[in-house]
Amino acid sequence: MLIAPFLDYLLLEKHYSALTVNAYKKDLGDFADFIAAEYQTETLQDVHYSQIRSWIVCLVESGLSNRSINRKVSALNSYYKFLLKTGDIEVNPLAKHKALKVKKNIQIPFSEKEMKTVLDDFPHEDDFEGLRNRLIIELFYSTGIRRIELVQLQLEDFNLSGKTLKVLGKRNKERLVPLLPSVSELVRLYVNKRDTLTFIKDKEYMFLTQKGVKIYETLVYRIINNYFSLASSKVKKSPHILRHSFATHLLNQGADLNAVKELLGHASLASTQVYTHNSISELKKVYLNTHPRNKK
Repeated sequence: MLIAPFLDYLLLEKHYSALTVNAYKKDLGDFADFIAAEYQTETLQDVHYSQIRSWIVCLVESGLSNRSINRKVSALNSYYKFLLKTGDIEVNPLAKHKALKVKKNIQIPFSEKEMKTVLDDFPHEDDFEGLRNRLIIELFYSTGIRRIELVQLQLEDFNLSGKTLKVLGKRNKERLVPLLPSVSELVRLYVNKRDTLTFIKDKEYMFLTQKGVKIYETLVYRIINNYFSLASSKVKKSPHILRHSFATHLLNQGADLNAVKELLGHASLASTQVYTHNSISELKKVYLNTHPRNKK
């Protein structure tokens, strides 16, 4: 079905992560199973849009969200674009497809007061886990790093003399992010404590569990949720909200949108602009409080 060459193309030429490639593989496999069962069709190259539409209807009826369905269809569309490029098909059956409408969920960032409460007002233990957890929170808020990026950080990614951090982002794209002096000092304290662990299996990775193995995503989520549950009443308390807070607070203080884009590792400004709605509200406050024509 030419799926294997497509997956190799994503991995080797597009430099997609193994996680993303596996997601594409599953989506294509699900669709292949559907057309085999419903239409007795074995090859994806012979599929018509009406068959894809039947699959979409089936997914909707199964209760899958429009966002998830769009992601699956996007994987299929990428596959057909690949087949066009290789000359295995002449027409992309999804060429005129329009994505399902998705409700935009506005992410509410933590306030600067909430951040101060967690970072400055809470007592933080000076043991291994206390220093590790504090550094994780500081890095999320001071660099805007993604959760998976933080999990994958290695000791060699930290340049403490130059106060920079090398981050491996989506599609294996590297970016350098500045480190605050206070965060650099916290890194030193944590590494010293890390070196006292009885056993370290994953020596190259920065963040470890007490057992000396690389930290995992669900634990990172739990750490953030636990700390911010004590300081915030917001429904969603996740690493992504910290990333959102990082971007929003920089923009509120007048940071250039392009600079924030580079810090976040976004491919386009459109991705960064979702963080500007809070900045607009701050600008409105300044505008209404300072414009001479506004009646106080």
